[in-house]
Amino acid sequence: MECPLCATNRGDLVWQDECCRVITGNDSAYPGYFRVVWSEHISEMSDLDACARRHFMDVVLAVESSLRAMMNPDKINLASLGNKVPHLHWHVIARFADDRHFPESIWGCEQRCAPTRSAPDCTVLAALISIELDRVD
Repeated sequence: MECPLCATNRGDLVWQDECCRVITGNDSAYPGYFRVVWSEHISEMSDLDACARRHFMDVVLAVESSLRAMMNPDKINLASLGNKVPHLHWHVIARFADDRHFPESIWGCEQRCAPTRSAPDCTVLAALISIELDRVD
């Protein structure tokens, strides 16, 4: 079985380095939905060495922090499921109290109709991610 995260980005590329990339979630109902994808086909966090794990989580947290600054969400959801696509990736999702599923996960039952929100500017998001990562180094 071909891995869809190895074969394609499955979203627009926002930011990348030699280890991982940040792509859009491609969900119009959730414009603040992004994935952080490890470049190599690895399925579990424990398959990474300690340095790689730290870097990967630093990128996830840089995306979280950047989305908080840009979108001012009520909550950020972080999820690493990989049940359907066993390629190491994290979902980073800006959530709002009036979104379609809140307080459920975005994969849960819809709770309401929701207002339309604009997606963050990906160029600005990429710059903020880089700034956040520079702070960690």
